[in-house]
Amino acid sequence: MSEPTKTTASEPTTISVALLLLRVAAGAMMMVHGWSKATGYAEMSADFADPLGVGPATSLALAIFGELVCAALLVPGVLTRLAAIPYTFTMIVAGLVVHAGDPWGRKELAVLYLVCGLVLALAGPGRLSVDAWLAPRLKWGRLLLS
Repeated sequence: MSEPTKTTASEPTTISVALLLLRVAAGAMMMVHGWSKATGYAEMSADFADPLGVGPATSLALAIFGELVCAALLVPGVLTRLAAIPYTFTMIVAGLVVHAGDPWGRKELAVLYLVCGLVLALAGPGRLSVDAWLAPRLKWGRLLLS
């Protein structure tokens, strides 16, 4: 069994705990939004916002992927940096495109989730994650944390 990567091994415990809390809180709360979209897909798919021009049903499916699937990966820290990309992109579209003309209170939550996604994409999952456990066991594992 190989040693953890230098970045992960030297990371202070407080940073790892903070990243764990951020992943679990932002991921779990976002999953609630994604779940409501997934369970209401049939009702919402015809008139869901289509800011990318791919059709309302496809836009809804992409939102569900970012808000449910990617958020679910963030909670345990699985492919964290990769999952944070569509998660963050979904919040960019929601907060800065769909709700661009709305008052701050209407887009505030999407912008907050966007910042959470950016932090996780930049900082990685921390030591208390599936990625950190897998990294030393995989040939390409350093990509998970670096």
